[in-house]
Amino acid sequence: MTLFKGSGVAIVTPMNENGVNFEKLGELIDWQIENLTDAIIVCGTTGEASTLEDDEHKEVIKFAVNRVNKRVPLIAGTGSNSTNHAIMMSKEAEELGVDGLLCVTPYYNKATQNGLIKHYEAIADAVNIPIILYNVPSRTGVNIEPSTVLKLSQHKNIKAVKEASGNISQCAEVARIIPNDFKLYSGNDDMIVPLLSLGGDGVISVVANIMPRETHNIVSLFHEGQIEKSRELQLKLKPLIDSLFIEVNPIPVKTALNLMGKDVGILRLPLCEMKESNLEALRKELIKENLIK
Repeated sequence: MTLFKGSGVAIVTPMNENGVNFEKLGELIDWQIENLTDAIIVCGTTGEASTLEDDEHKEVIKFAVNRVNKRVPLIAGTGSNSTNHAIMMSKEAEELGVDGLLCVTPYYNKATQNGLIKHYEAIADAVNIPIILYNVPSRTGVNIEPSTVLKLSQHKNIKAVKEASGNISQCAEVARIIPNDFKLYSGNDDMIVPLLSLGGDGVISVVANIMPRETHNIVSLFHEGQIEKSRELQLKLKPLIDSLFIEVNPIPVKTALNLMGKDVGILRLPLCEMKESNLEALRKELIKENLIK
């Protein structure tokens, strides 16, 4: 299966005191697909992958593969600041049956651009499914430069980039130089339409956790040529999107799902409950969008 075009949800991982709540995860996956989400991405930043134990990580992937059951593409986050660990997780995910891998840049190490190339090529050499590069320098401390994306795009298994730098000039340069069959996804919900206008293919989204149909529509309307409607929807959702990043992701989006009655449970330390003033700001936006009363 090729990678998706449209809205891919970076889905939360429901948790309780005993670990991952697989029953709730299944309900969320079904709800997402029913509401036109074009792909499911498990074990990303929003899925709290950084605090999942390896066994939990693999169990979430295995469960999601079975639950999605090829209805839409399923992509698993398998990145790490250890290349060997990323290779191990990527090979496991491939064996479990995912359609693609989302690999964040090594964090903390602050690799050079040459180190990033060697890291990603080593992962790509170890698997036979598509890899999405994940560039989010605000969280990892390292930026994938456009020339590095171009170099990596020449590998047969590296097929896309999730651009979450927030730098529109960089995104434009990436869009200018990548091959025609290399996919560009927005990693910022407030920049979906700008990325699409540069030739982007879609978004890997946080807001889709709570508004899957609307996030799908932003992309589908744009690709259907209804650019003004797509733009209007993007701007309409901006206050809600801003409220989902009032504290570090995924604290607000998981809180929002709980307020909506989705019962996704606790955050895992070091993530914790929201400050009261931020919670009220989030609540106001959810009420405005008729997501809660």
